[in-house]
Amino acid sequence: MSGRPDEVRIDDLAQPLLTPLQEAAIEITRKMPVTFRAEAVLEQAAERTGLSDFGADDFRERVDVWMQALEEDAELGPVGRFGAFRDCVRYAANRLRLEELLKRHPEILEVEIVRPIVIGGLPRSGTTHLLNLIAADRRLRSLPYWESLEPFPAPGETPGPGEDDPRLVRCREGYAQQDALMPLLKNMHDMAPEHVHEEIEVMALDFASYELEWIATVPRWRDHYLSHDQTPHYAYLKKALQALQWLRGPDRWILKSPQHMEQLGPLCSVFPDATIVLTHRDPVSVIASAVTMLAYGDRVRRTRVDPPAVAQYWIDRVERLLRACVRDRDAIPASQSLDVLFHEFMADDLAMVERIYALTELPMTPDARGSLEGYLAANPRGKHGRIRYDLKNDFGVEPDALRERFAFYFERFAVEAEP
Repeated sequence: MSGRPDEVRIDDLAQPLLTPLQEAAIEITRKMPVTFRAEAVLEQAAERTGLSDFGADDFRERVDVWMQALEEDAELGPVGRFGAFRDCVRYAANRLRLEELLKRHPEILEVEIVRPIVIGGLPRSGTTHLLNLIAADRRLRSLPYWESLEPFPAPGETPGPGEDDPRLVRCREGYAQQDALMPLLKNMHDMAPEHVHEEIEVMALDFASYELEWIATVPRWRDHYLSHDQTPHYAYLKKALQALQWLRGPDRWILKSPQHMEQLGPLCSVFPDATIVLTHRDPVSVIASAVTMLAYGDRVRRTRVDPPAVAQYWIDRVERLLRACVRDRDAIPASQSLDVLFHEFMADDLAMVERIYALTELPMTPDARGSLEGYLAANPRGKHGRIRYDLKNDFGVEPDALRERFAFYFERFAVEAEP
């Protein structure tokens, strides 16, 4: 690692120099091999929860595809395999708890999801900052990271007066372990337990999102996901949000996921009164940031780090996201949508939020403004130090040539090219 005190250059992406803790993690998980079988995932989830009703059985086909895709990733190492299997068990266990909650309280399905604010945009395009900034306004219901990991509490885990939720405690422990193992992740995308997270973790309960592509090389799953209508899975997300809102308010959601860019049709079909906010940034900067983060994680996740391969996969993936967005953008009424240009948002965060509030008819009260300003003061940009990205030297990608590939996107939106 090299660079200024406030700027880090990761200079060992292709040939990583592992820390003793990273080497130990690989050795420990090597002794805990997993086999990707749907039956094993569902059995462990049932054993963990004591439950057996997963709801509609159509999800089992998708679990099978996830397992096949993961098994086909020959370079997914012990840590990556163990982590992916553990995540799948967690998703299945969360699904069991949701279905049990719905059986005990069928009135949940009468809960109304009214006029949610839904942010879509490329990864690394300001979506997380915008989400967390707006979520500082406590009039809105949001999904903190700890809750997204375990959205429905297990019986008997209700915290007492003055006690932290056991799910939050577990998340804090996991965050500390991850920070020790991969300390530069927080410089790129801090996953602190209390930060507001995207709902993609909840969508994974239906084993139907692009989430799996972030932790493994799974073209089989990507092709399955892209070739199937996602409307039923957005409907499953709505059911989960109804349950979360029933458990605790407020009753107006602020949500976000990059996936929404390529699923505007299903999103608007399931949430017809949503306000859709789309962030737009130079795709070259987005890709440089995203692939650096992924390649850095690959040092423990995979048996070999291949930065050019990471770049090529995500260049293609970003293009698919953007072409779908350009194709479908004009189908959303202007009265329910706003395009947020990254350079304008970075120039004046609060002014952009005021535009969003005006569109959603949410008053900017003094209390709300104070909360937003408080969040900005506590979370300055580059809080943990900045990473210096180098597409050409680290990934063999010429930025200017790559930018030409996205000419269709620059022609549709007034995005500024970044140095």
